Amino acid sequence: MSEETLPLESTDTNTAETPVKDGPNYAEIIYNGIWKNNPALVQLLGLCPLLAVTSTVVNAIGLGLATMVVLVGSNIAVSLIRNYVADAVRLPAFVMIIASFTTCIELIMQAYTYELYQILGIFIPLIVTNCAILGRADAFASRNSVLPSALDGVMMGLGFMIILSVLGGMRELIGQGTLFSDMQLLFGESAASWKLTVFPNYPDVLFAILPPGAFIGLGLLIAVKNHFDEREKERERIRTAGQKTESRRVRVTG
Repeated sequence: MSEETLPLESTDTNTAETPVKDGPNYAEIIYNGIWKNNPALVQLLGLCPLLAVTSTVVNAIGLGLATMVVLVGSNIAVSLIRNYVADAVRLPAFVMIIASFTTCIELIMQAYTYELYQILGIFIPLIVTNCAILGRADAFASRNSVLPSALDGVMMGLGFMIILSVLGGMRELIGQGTLFSDMQLLFGESAASWKLTVFPNYPDVLFAILPPGAFIGLGLLIAVKNHFDEREKERERIRTAGQKTESRRVRVTG
């Protein structure tokens, strides 16, 4: 899905999960962000940077952290101003807020992680166009108070970063035979020793390093999630059927 073509319908589809009337359900917010409504695996939002920069773990974590900070900050700001912004200028106001936080992250990375900032390149400023961030601002933060909105931002950002990191690990391992290389770009010189050479003298697999490898890896992750979801549905169906059978036995006995 293109980053520029913001799917307004996608923001609408998320409203069903927002606990607006009955108060925030924090357990459900956590479950939605990490698993049930994961931005990368379920909503399929933010795929452009996800597929482009996850060639290594450090790139994935760097972009994931930047996205999570912008997501949390924009959710809190949108929640604070939600009662003071007219519907006609709602989306432009949200975009301005997201752009402000993205600029802050860009300047922070230039100051403290300049090499990683250069590697990630255009995908840091393009966080502004990440549909996952604008989607959460419109679907959740604009309808809820600050605390659940902040938690939603943390969990959605964390779910996005986890998928980025797992995909980055898969591509780095298959493509280069290593894990956690160049971690010093994000965590300082002490992290240079974190590199694991899993397969010594490993010939680089270019397919895994390039974006087509990211498509395959993401497809595998989606398949794994769907597999576990189907198993959970089957267990729920069996549990429900058992409860109905037990209920009939009780009525017959009475």
